[in-house]
Amino acid sequence: MADAAPVRGLHLLTPKPADVPLLVRFIKEALPKEGVNTLVLEIDYNYQFKSHPEVADPDSLSHDDVAALVSAARSAGVRLIPQINLLGHQSWDKTTYGLLRSHPEFDETPGKYPDNKDIYCRSYCPLHPGVHKVVFDLIDELEDAFQADAFHAGMDEVFILADEDCPRCRGRRTSDLYANEVRAIHDHLAQSDRQMWMWGDRLIDGAASGAGKWEASYNQTAPAIDQIPRDIVIADWHYDAAVPGAAYFAMHGFSVVSCSWRKTDVALAQVEQIRELRMLTLKSPDGCWVCCTLRGAMRAISYAAISASLPQIRASPIR
Repeated sequence: MADAAPVRGLHLLTPKPADVPLLVRFIKEALPKEGVNTLVLEIDYNYQFKSHPEVADPDSLSHDDVAALVSAARSAGVRLIPQINLLGHQSWDKTTYGLLRSHPEFDETPGKYPDNKDIYCRSYCPLHPGVHKVVFDLIDELEDAFQADAFHAGMDEVFILADEDCPRCRGRRTSDLYANEVRAIHDHLAQSDRQMWMWGDRLIDGAASGAGKWEASYNQTAPAIDQIPRDIVIADWHYDAAVPGAAYFAMHGFSVVSCSWRKTDVALAQVEQIRELRMLTLKSPDGCWVCCTLRGAMRAISYAAISASLPQIRASPIR
């Protein structure tokens, strides 16, 4: 497993195969120039899985595409971490993604919400007896393809959990279901000495923190923070205000990465919070880091445009 070191990271969605050369160039040219040493690439089901080809979404990356990204990252000194959004985020708008499209039996709410109407995103049922066999196969195949020592499991914005119509989950505490799923994924990764990363919003109490229902939880998952392993890296995302989530997670014993989006003032405020935490050694001096999240960037704008968004954050390095 890689030694702990300050993370200056970037989070991107998966490029289309035709845009892989663009991302390769971006990794080699832009990331080292801007001091970025970690790239989290949200793959989800946009890979041509051989273990479960049925889950692959259209126009997915091939093994050769991924090999090109791995080579570029290695030459640029960038740690490449693949991501699959697990538990929640199994749909968007009317589109149900690969796992539940091909395995509707894994759905927490099968037959409910036609065309995904009136919900944010579908979830898989964490207690379905067959779901982990498939999910773990996907994780292992993706980790091997990326030659990765870490995996980002997503786990954010899970609104459908312990549904009253799920015969396995109904009546259970959402915090227990959430914690058990986190532990299951963590323990699977630990078998191959791989580090787990995840978003932190479901571990924050929305009412107590005032962070709202998106960046924190109103469905009682927050107590799970006391039930999960402390060697998980928490990606604490806050996009509109610099909520002091990094301190919260550090005080609970986690290494934490503060994640911003499109507001420079918020990103710089988060950098300052991380700097102060590292000076106070609230966690360890190497346990609090920073990452910038660019949703959909490689599908929408050029690598040069992405690069242009980074210098102000680079100008305030974490010491």
